[in-house]
Amino acid sequence: MPLALGLMSGTSCDGVSAALARFNGRRVRVLASQTTPYPQRLARLVRQGARLEAPQLSALNMLLGEQFAKAALGLLRKHGVAAARVAVIGSHGHTVYHGPHDPVPSTLQLGSPAVIAQRTGIPVVADFRSRDVAAGGEGAPLVPYFDQVFFGGGPARALQNIGGIANVTVVGRGLAPLAFDTGPGNCLLDLMARRISRGKLSCDLNGQLAARGRIDHRAVERLWRLPYFHRPPPKSTGRELFNEGLLREIFGSALARSPRDVLATLTYFTAYSIAQSYRRFVAHRLREVIVSGGGVFNRTLMRHLAGCCAPVPLRPIEHYGVPAQAKEPVAFAYLALRALQQRINHLPSATGAKAGCILGAITPALPR
Repeated sequence: MPLALGLMSGTSCDGVSAALARFNGRRVRVLASQTTPYPQRLARLVRQGARLEAPQLSALNMLLGEQFAKAALGLLRKHGVAAARVAVIGSHGHTVYHGPHDPVPSTLQLGSPAVIAQRTGIPVVADFRSRDVAAGGEGAPLVPYFDQVFFGGGPARALQNIGGIANVTVVGRGLAPLAFDTGPGNCLLDLMARRISRGKLSCDLNGQLAARGRIDHRAVERLWRLPYFHRPPPKSTGRELFNEGLLREIFGSALARSPRDVLATLTYFTAYSIAQSYRRFVAHRLREVIVSGGGVFNRTLMRHLAGCCAPVPLRPIEHYGVPAQAKEPVAFAYLALRALQQRINHLPSATGAKAGCILGAITPALPR
């Protein structure tokens, strides 16, 4: 029953989520998890990633590798687990660009696996998305493989993760898995929280700011008309679409005049776009929606999502023994184990890849 450690830095750019898990067949036990915030200077650099020049990107790649290694070692030390007991680290890296539909399809994740392996002494599997893109896929979403293995034997249900971008996997006994990015998660909400607080807040804690604003339903309609929401799966998205430029286009002067109303509208729209995506693309009657990711802690968002999904019940993934922010790092720990075993570790039906592949480049550790 091997131990594996997963590392994830999402589009929220807030820090590195790490999780240590033990896998036994179709059972997983999460032994430890924590999120290590980025230092402020590094967080600003990460948010600027898509605009950096080559020397800065190269440096950021190494800096993130150091930060990822620090997060992994910190988790192991805190819980008294020797690095020698960990079979592999699965590191998603931090996505600075995702362009699967560009003239030359590409995707770029930073966080040097060589640095992680050198600092921890543990083999590292990283750069998962590139192989899927090379096989004709979107390079995302990749977590659905984990969802199918560990949740696919039950009733029809949606596993909804709300990180910087929101993504869903629909699985169930006898069903062909369906997975795609539903749209924005926390990325636009965090952007507005920083704007409202003049940089003092990195997110809208508990959804308190959004709760004080008014929802602009006309803006909700304008957002829902974006072509992305009407394109059928497989599909993925990121900050290349959901960014400050989009907010200026949709909200105009309201960004400065009534930023709390903009935040309230975006918070509602995140829930609305999730539920509407189910209605548009999910043919099966869902028995429950299992929610994970940092969005779980935004009470205003969760209240909207419960209302938009009713009568289908919402349950946090903690109900199944997985901490909310541990789900994605646990998934990449499992994908890394599969890569070490030289076994397929993604769902082509979810990404659009032409064939199943073994995702991830392996960086060996030093001999022990």
